[in-house]
Amino acid sequence: MKEKKKEDRTDKAVALSYSRGQDAAPKITAKGRGSIAEKILSIAKDNNIPIKQDKALLDALYRLEINEEIPEELYRVVAEVLAFVYRMNRLKKNK
Repeated sequence: MKEKKKEDRTDKAVALSYSRGQDAAPKITAKGRGSIAEKILSIAKDNNIPIKQDKALLDALYRLEINEEIPEELYRVVAEVLAFVYRMNRLKKNK
């Protein structure tokens, strides 16, 4: 098994929020690299927020600013992520 090179590892994280009926589109609520990314992931885990890994989406979202709504061209893929989160939340509630 090949060891991952340091530059191959994902060292970034982005957090999104969306309130149906309140927000026009999902928006970036946090983003960071290194220890900030680790903190974002830690907070998500501590609060049972599902984490979805998608490097291409991460790279696209990371270009946005905090509190910026996602652009229309990312709606479909972010909707898939939100559907994943809703399914995970439903599974947790049914346990």
